Amino acid sequence: MIVTGLSLETLSILVGSVAALHALQLFVDFRRLLASIHHLPGYRTILGSSTVLGNLFPPIPLLTLGHDHSWLSKHGPFAEKGLDIISTAAWWPKAVGSLLIADVNVIKDIVWSRGERFPKPLGKYTILTFFGENIIVSEGNEWKRYRKIVAPAFSERNNRLVWDATIQIMLDLFDTMWAGQEEVVVDHSVDLTFPIALFVIGAAGFGRPISWKEDTVVTLGHQLTLKDALRTVTQDLTIKLLVPRWAMGLTKRFRRARLAFDELHQYLKEMIHERRGSQYEDNNDLLSSLLSANDGDNLSKSEVKLSDSELIGNIFIFLVAGHETTAHALSFAFALLALHPDKQEEMYQHIKRVLPDGRIPTYDDMLSLAYSSAVFNEALRMFPPVCIVPKTSAEDTTFTLTDANGTLKTVVVPKGLDLTLDVPGLHYNPKYWEDPFTFKPERFLGDWNRDAFFAFSGGKYLNIFLGTSLKMPIPIGYRGCVGRKFAEAEGAAVLTILISRYIISIKDEPQFVGETYEQRKARVLDARSILTLAPTRLPLVFRRRT
Repeated sequence: MIVTGLSLETLSILVGSVAALHALQLFVDFRRLLASIHHLPGYRTILGSSTVLGNLFPPIPLLTLGHDHSWLSKHGPFAEKGLDIISTAAWWPKAVGSLLIADVNVIKDIVWSRGERFPKPLGKYTILTFFGENIIVSEGNEWKRYRKIVAPAFSERNNRLVWDATIQIMLDLFDTMWAGQEEVVVDHSVDLTFPIALFVIGAAGFGRPISWKEDTVVTLGHQLTLKDALRTVTQDLTIKLLVPRWAMGLTKRFRRARLAFDELHQYLKEMIHERRGSQYEDNNDLLSSLLSANDGDNLSKSEVKLSDSELIGNIFIFLVAGHETTAHALSFAFALLALHPDKQEEMYQHIKRVLPDGRIPTYDDMLSLAYSSAVFNEALRMFPPVCIVPKTSAEDTTFTLTDANGTLKTVVVPKGLDLTLDVPGLHYNPKYWEDPFTFKPERFLGDWNRDAFFAFSGGKYLNIFLGTSLKMPIPIGYRGCVGRKFAEAEGAAVLTILISRYIISIKDEPQFVGETYEQRKARVLDARSILTLAPTRLPLVFRRRT
């Protein structure tokens, strides 16, 4: 018994010693981390925000920043510290730090650097590779290979197709689902914008036009519609990432997620198979362009065709990026117009001036319908689809910027440090956006700081002259969003045709009687980030104009 007691005591001492040594090592590493960034002001927490455990909690001082820290805080932390670069340092499970950046010149330096100075940490994008490698989860020569193949799919001809498909989808909505109704109530805006965006990407992207009446019909050989499969997949990506395959049958939600992933994978394979069996050279849609660009006859001897897995992976990314981000942006745009009826009326009058005869707008009208594009851009500024863009410093370097007092500051960046381009911090930075919390579409009608608008990632702009004195800013950036014009054409078309025929308002609900305007605004504009930033619940009413 004595021996056993001594053994347990010895074991306890040993375990305690190991724990103490580990804690000491963590402390030393943490202090070393702070020293490496010269104790740049910022956040000090126990849990790293990039860890699963750190993301389970809401923001708790000293414990974790939480998952939606950048969105919830916007430019506040930078204003508090008086500098548009602040640091984060976490102690457990290992000492890890990062820089949060909301300075436009530093962000430009990072985005436009050549030679892999600030590469994308691909390990953080694993969640987007379930269906195959793709353009988002790539760097260097691999990214250039993907870009060369997919770029022809986003042509001016395809943008025109996007506009025409969007207008037709909206007219179909008015003439079928909303026919004979003076007032249409939508309990949550995404129940409307999600199918709109999916139908557009289906028609203009993959040659699969879907009518509103057909939307509820499950395709032969499937258990879910494409819309339901895609929506479940985007909502439950983290389940797929964290739950092993053998455990996916344990709960109803897990089983639904497993089915959705299997169904979507089957839909994507069918798209490729069907299109390969047809003549797609004369089609303008994205899938035809993608397959055509990937044909052996269109590739040089040194270029490698995309595998089926890579094709499916890229199509999945375009489906997600081409519908979810636009659906959410349109939802926020609807809400902002409903909350600001004066801006909605200004937009309506603008449309009437461009289309005095009430005709259907065409793609050639897009440049003239500037207010529609301005509303879409302002919604993207205030509610950026992606709130953080992670990078890594591949070398020891420094950033130079001015603080709130105009004093030049130098920030030391050690090799290997994580960098976070803080999009809400940039979009709500008063240095670049006057009165940033106010909905002002007109800020996008004249000259504006294009470098401080990061909804489509970074990119320089080239002013392309289109016939008259009109100029269109075209992104030519190193890694700017290849589908930017696709989204802009869709957003402007939806807003134009909808506002020309309907007035949007917030749905009145008895449980919210007596709330102030500010309370209502906070409620309907509440958002959370899942895969992209999404409205929590946004009830709307659409009343036909007389």
